[in-house]
Amino acid sequence: MARHTHRSRYGRYAGGDPLAPPVDLAEALDAIGQDVMAGHSAERAMQEFLRRGGQQQTGLDDLARRVAERRRELTRQHSLDGTLQQVKELLDKAVLEERKQLARDVTMDDGDRALREIQLDNLPASTAAAVTELSSYDWQSGEAREAYEQIKDLLGREMLDQRFAGMKQALENATDEDRAAVQEMLSDLNDLLEAHARGEDTDERFAEFMDKHGDFFPENPQNVDELLDAMAARSAAAQRMLNSMSPDQRAELEQLAAQAFGSPQLGEALSRLDANLQSLRPGEDWGGSERFDGEQGLGLGDGTGVLQDLADLDALAEQLAQSYGGARLDDVDLDALTRQLGEQAAVDARALQELERALREHGLLKRGSDGQLRLSPKAMRQLGKALLRDAADRASSRQGERDVRLAGASGERSGATRAWEFGDTEPWDVTRTVGNAVRRVVGEGGDPRGGVRLRVDDVEVIETEARTQAAVALLVDTSFSMAMDGRWVPMKRTALALHTLIRSRFRGDHLQLVGFGRQAQVMDIEELTALDARWDKGTNLHHALLLANRHFRKHPNAQPVLLVVTDGEPTSHLERDGEVFFAYPPHPLTIANAVRELDAAGRLGAQVTFFRLGEDPGLARFVQQMATRVDGRVVAPELDDLGAAVVGSYLGSRGPAAYSDGGWWGGRGFWVGD
Repeated sequence: MARHTHRSRYGRYAGGDPLAPPVDLAEALDAIGQDVMAGHSAERAMQEFLRRGGQQQTGLDDLARRVAERRRELTRQHSLDGTLQQVKELLDKAVLEERKQLARDVTMDDGDRALREIQLDNLPASTAAAVTELSSYDWQSGEAREAYEQIKDLLGREMLDQRFAGMKQALENATDEDRAAVQEMLSDLNDLLEAHARGEDTDERFAEFMDKHGDFFPENPQNVDELLDAMAARSAAAQRMLNSMSPDQRAELEQLAAQAFGSPQLGEALSRLDANLQSLRPGEDWGGSERFDGEQGLGLGDGTGVLQDLADLDALAEQLAQSYGGARLDDVDLDALTRQLGEQAAVDARALQELERALREHGLLKRGSDGQLRLSPKAMRQLGKALLRDAADRASSRQGERDVRLAGASGERSGATRAWEFGDTEPWDVTRTVGNAVRRVVGEGGDPRGGVRLRVDDVEVIETEARTQAAVALLVDTSFSMAMDGRWVPMKRTALALHTLIRSRFRGDHLQLVGFGRQAQVMDIEELTALDARWDKGTNLHHALLLANRHFRKHPNAQPVLLVVTDGEPTSHLERDGEVFFAYPPHPLTIANAVRELDAAGRLGAQVTFFRLGEDPGLARFVQQMATRVDGRVVAPELDDLGAAVVGSYLGSRGPAAYSDGGWWGGRGFWVGD
């Protein structure tokens, strides 16, 4: 056989498709934000998105399903008796050809013919025993002798193929010199591994071994450990294949091993190799087994390859499940995924890896002091902008309304200009816009006298300033009914959209978020977004209004704006000693306390809007009466329109420069009172 003279290492390109579109962080962030607002941790929300995938992105669950299907296909399609069946077919052929020769050979002594026929007639039923018994038989038929020699050659090549993938094909039609080279390699390999076990091997000895026998190892290991890793994995798969056979099949193969290449030396060398590998790599799965129910027989080498495939698939299933501590998508073996499911599966997994990496590295997720992963302020801003755009799109689609993206156009002109940004509806500065276009054309070598075309980058808008500041109190119901009836996430999305609008476009306004369940509390947006559903009964509007009025009094020069989102009548209030009183149906004292604080907000000049969720008649009457007391209004939007309704109401309170006429109308939202 050819000798190994030069070793080069090559690996699969791991950079992905350079022309592939970037990962969609916006979609991922929206899905993660939804789950976080539903009460899940950011870590779990990210994992769930990676499992589900996106509109254009395959998720882990789909890859895991395909891995499971591939595994079932392998075990249902194959059986492990392929080599035994081949040996039996060759044996039957040899015996048949020998009988034919005995029948037609008229020169043979009748007594010799009779003895041979008796020996053939009384062969053991066991294929292995019959092959062994015929090892010393003097074949009269050339075809029979050739078939029997093929048995020995097949056994040798299959046994080698179990430990060295591809040897069955490489040694087809091998010469005695080739077989001697294999025997020499096995002897040197066992010597090397035993020296390694004793700590006596050296780099020079390994290099000498590879220079002499490197062609047997296409994996091109660079040291003894790499050699061990490659060989032990396949040897363990070979052992698992034997474990998966029936006791009779194993006994047959053990007996046949002595006939490999017509000598027991090969079987002895391989047994020695298996013992060395098992001693040096005890962590491999040497004791496992599989159940095969198919009809397609596998040879020893192919069967070992299938067992390796099953081991690959089991490892991939664990990696894709991400259920162990410290799991990361970088753990997924892309080479194994390519081998088992094809290139596209590896592309999909790599995209998920890049998505996970981008979420962590782009500052969208951060780890708190308690070690828990949370949405970062940057992520909250991006998510809020997306929710605000959604609210704007919903509002702008209503007939008769102007686009609520007038968010930045409130107040008087400041005299300054700035580049146009998506969502801006401030008036254009025509002079500066046209001037920008002309200068761009000249800079590109064109002649503006032939006309210019405006580009988005040319547009400048006139900055405006808010005419007045507003003190905004958004009171959101956090009682158990909000979670029970599916209003929990829309409530949080609404709060985040309004928070983003005020922080980005009305920075002079003062926003306070108040959650009220059995009792009320002031919350920052991160706290409200991550708030778990509360299952305590109670709707303490009285306490929430107390906190809102305190907020208004802190900003005496600002216009008070009170926005209340609720799905139930008040059923609790604060006593003078600070204790919470709860009663259902609502107690008259609870109603009186809520009315008193609402009247106080009215005296402070608050513009009041109630957003009524649900169709409860008692709530509808209560909210209508409350709004009437303070010349407020009631909006009864459907859940999908809640964000647009609240944002629109806030913009209406900022005056006609911010929002066309302060009114509100919608296809599904509607006026109940004004």
